[in-house]
Amino acid sequence: MMESKTRSILKSVSWRVLATCTTMLLVYLFTKRLTLSLGIGAVEVTIKMFIYFLHERMWLRIKLGIPE
Repeated sequence: MMESKTRSILKSVSWRVLATCTTMLLVYLFTKRLTLSLGIGAVEVTIKMFIYFLHERMWLRIKLGIPE
């Protein structure tokens, strides 16, 4: 099954929102520092969204487990 780049982008964004909120919450619970939590979240969301998009696109090229 092929997937459009738009779909991959939307999946990346929705996952990153959830995961970044989780990261910021954990940082806040451990440090009680809101500014630090938001800063880490901002850096994390940018880097990991790009990495996830590349990961998704790479897996579209791998035929392992896909019936022919």
